[in-house]
Amino acid sequence: MNGGSATERKGLLNWYFKSNLLIRILLGLILGAVVGLFVGPGIVWVKPFGDLFIRLLKMIVMPVVFFSLVVGAASISPARLGKVGVKIVLYYLLTSACAVAIGLVFGNIFHPGTGLSLGAGEAAGRALKAPSVVQTLLNIIPKNPFGALAKGAVLPTIFFAIVFGIGVSYLRVSEDERIREAGTTVLKWFDGAAEVMYKVVGWVMQYAPIGVFALIAVVFGKQGTKALGPLGRVTLTVYVALLVHLFVIYGGLLALFGFNLFKFIARAKEAMLTAFVTRSSSGTLPVTMKNAGENMGVSRIIFSFTLPLGATINMDGTAIYQGVCALFVAFAIGMPLTFAQQMTVIITAVLASIGTAGVPGAGAIMLLMVLNSVGLPVEAGTPVAMAYAMILGIDAILDMGRTSLNVTGDLAGTAIVAKTENEIDLSKWS
Repeated sequence: MNGGSATERKGLLNWYFKSNLLIRILLGLILGAVVGLFVGPGIVWVKPFGDLFIRLLKMIVMPVVFFSLVVGAASISPARLGKVGVKIVLYYLLTSACAVAIGLVFGNIFHPGTGLSLGAGEAAGRALKAPSVVQTLLNIIPKNPFGALAKGAVLPTIFFAIVFGIGVSYLRVSEDERIREAGTTVLKWFDGAAEVMYKVVGWVMQYAPIGVFALIAVVFGKQGTKALGPLGRVTLTVYVALLVHLFVIYGGLLALFGFNLFKFIARAKEAMLTAFVTRSSSGTLPVTMKNAGENMGVSRIIFSFTLPLGATINMDGTAIYQGVCALFVAFAIGMPLTFAQQMTVIITAVLASIGTAGVPGAGAIMLLMVLNSVGLPVEAGTPVAMAYAMILGIDAILDMGRTSLNVTGDLAGTAIVAKTENEIDLSKWS
């Protein structure tokens, strides 16, 4: 009898762990909303289950960011950068900055989250006294990088991790064998540490459906049906911003270098659709490279470097998501972001894009970082945590669009750089 009951328990757990995680999170959102609406304020007893999820996320965010950024920066060999590397990195960083700015613009236009008033009647967190833009830039340089890491100071940690990673990349190409081996050893250690954290992230995300259910149930128990409108508005805002970035930024840059946007989309559509369905830039990479070589005529010399790099550091769609969702949380708790705080969102999202693209749940982790950087920490039991949970519940819907735009940006930058290097067969575009 004991063996039979153990088998039944194992079967139940197998059903849970082997089913699609994003579907489970979405079901958690729907069930949480339904139960919250039905039970009302009395649902507050499930709150500790949501608080546990928030604490688990906060536990992993800084180690994931630090290890991932070191590996990302150390993996870019100085010897390979050259003209092509400088061009594509500048393209990725500039378009990411434009993307998060577009997200903030449309967030300010549509005001997602307005009307929720999650902060009404309770503390939303500490009063926000954001430093000036100049002070924010100076604060990027940490006085004590280990102190910044321990305190959860996002921008100084990002800066130090990038500088440290670049230092490792130079060791790896040293002519001195001892130094070269030391650089390789350090990179392997950080790579191993990053992989450990990715595994831990996967474990934490298995609890996400339960955490989202509890957090959303509390929100809808307190807010009622008026919570539905803001979720629809934030989804609309993200997708409008994604389309504007595609047509204005990518369309403009492609036209500047003699490419027609609609011809480009026709040659990139396979990769765009694959990214939309799979929600993975890395998983789409073989299709992306096939489109670049066969459909666009880009030389393998170019796309074999620019596309894998783009899958790692180019996150235009995710940057738009950060801008919109940061404003959603701020409006939802009744504490709109100042101009200086919105500039901090841009800086944080662009710098963070270097190392977090390959992390499972990257969008959710980056959003935690962005919110921390503007003085809206996601603490268990706060209105910020409730607003964050609402975003996490619809993350799969937003992730499809932002991943598709990420891959589109990789291909656009690759075509542009190939054109400047005369490494593209233009007959493919006739």
